[in-house]
Amino acid sequence: MIRVLLLIDHSSKFCRRLLRGLVQYSKDHGPWLFYRLPSYYKTLHGEEGILKWAREWKADAIIAQGDEAGTSFLKCLQVPVIVQNYQGRSSCFSNLTGDYRGTGRIAARFFLQRRYRNFAFYGNKGVVWSMERAEGYKEEVEINGGDFYYFETEALNGEEWGSSHEKLDQWLLSLPKPVALFACDDHFALQVSLTCKLNSIAIPEDISLLGVDNDELICNLSDPPISSIELDVEKGGYETGRVLQQLVTEERTAPRNIVVNPVRFDLRKSTEKYNVANEYIREVLHYIETSFTTPISIETLTRKVPLSRRSLETKFKKEMDISLYQFILKLRIDYFADLLLARPELSLLDLAIRSGFNDSRNLSRIFKKMKGHTPTDYQKKFAPVK
Repeated sequence: MIRVLLLIDHSSKFCRRLLRGLVQYSKDHGPWLFYRLPSYYKTLHGEEGILKWAREWKADAIIAQGDEAGTSFLKCLQVPVIVQNYQGRSSCFSNLTGDYRGTGRIAARFFLQRRYRNFAFYGNKGVVWSMERAEGYKEEVEINGGDFYYFETEALNGEEWGSSHEKLDQWLLSLPKPVALFACDDHFALQVSLTCKLNSIAIPEDISLLGVDNDELICNLSDPPISSIELDVEKGGYETGRVLQQLVTEERTAPRNIVVNPVRFDLRKSTEKYNVANEYIREVLHYIETSFTTPISIETLTRKVPLSRRSLETKFKKEMDISLYQFILKLRIDYFADLLLARPELSLLDLAIRSGFNDSRNLSRIFKKMKGHTPTDYQKKFAPVK
């Protein structure tokens, strides 16, 4: 039985999902034994206290949270260690990390598709996952000719919030509007939302707001609720278990990076606006986004606005750089992809009909062209760990 000592937080949704995946691996390949030292243990007993506990408990492996300076003392135990990154990645232990730059890039693409030209990032100072998300976001924005604005602060609590709150106020008020704002995580997105409310900055009209982690509680504490990028955390936890087993049994001894990838957007009201000038196209966009799972004809759309079929199609393509048909198709395919993961017990035909398709013919071909996988392969690759 492998004995795993946990030196990580379990209060955040990210950590709970990570541990859920890890525990599932232990059920499938164990059983394993886990013990979590409370966060105050190091404060009370120091590094030597943790080392003493690990030796007496006979830990076979450790999962820790922190940076290199805060975890290097574990080397003397000579057991496998996986570090959940914070300020940076470890050079001597395996890392539980993420495709942070990739997450920043897909956030930028999301806003670019909504036709924004001003982009802002609100980050956590000195934290690797925030810095690299900002870098990926900025790179994609600048490649596409957008204007980028950046502000960062340290994690805020208690008295620290006072002066930092004023600086965040000033920064948000100074941003050109409308602006697409990507926050480094959902907690920081909620700070933006609360500050906007205090300063009468409208979301999503003035600031379209997107976070990361898809913590439903945090996102829904905001008014309006915050859209967020969901990460494949449980699969990362499961992979952590697999790597730990290889390290403990010496099938593989070299440190490795376990990468948690972004998988989908959970869209809420904080990003529901498109930055388009034509009021009729805005109205059509709103109707499509709320009705795309039902039959939509061009005649239905022309009854919504005083435009002819040709005029509507021309103006839509000019504003959105995509045809009406392709826009509706993309919404349906994205929704179908979400249902593949959320409702795997349903048939492809049922999922197709729920996504707005009349049948499932040609759907697999279209899906593979847009997503890079067949529906079945997509389901296998991205399905959450049970």
